[in-house]
Amino acid sequence: MKQKIVIGRNDKIDLPKLHLYDLDAKVDTGAFTSAIHYHMAEVIEKEGRRVLHFTLLDPSHPDYNGKSFYFENFEEREIKNSFGDSERRYIISTIIHIFGRDFETEFSLSNRGNLKFPILLGRKLLKKGFLVDVSYKNLSFNQKQK
Repeated sequence: MKQKIVIGRNDKIDLPKLHLYDLDAKVDTGAFTSAIHYHMAEVIEKEGRRVLHFTLLDPSHPDYNGKSFYFENFEEREIKNSFGDSERRYIISTIIHIFGRDFETEFSLSNRGNLKFPILLGRKLLKKGFLVDVSYKNLSFNQKQK
């Protein structure tokens, strides 16, 4: 059996393809898909193709840089929020760097502006070999600092 990676209730993660580092993330075993806070998102035509154009975080977040991202490969899905209500959200796939390893995972773009953590890590990522122990926090970030 492959050894599990113990992750705490929250940590700091990197999204290297998006040039975002040490972002606060909450582990949520109740969420299927991971989520990331966005400021603006729209589907546009670019060179004859439908492209998702968005910015992450928001101007009040310390890591906000106003940088625009363009994804050709994206989906729109109905996602149930924490209140059980369905919302239509954009879904992107990118790399998360945690515990010195890269994992490809999906993120739904979600308005998390009024929440403490701009990123939520859901079961779709956690089932790739993580074991959650809520008595810990920032295990990956602390390991990275050594």
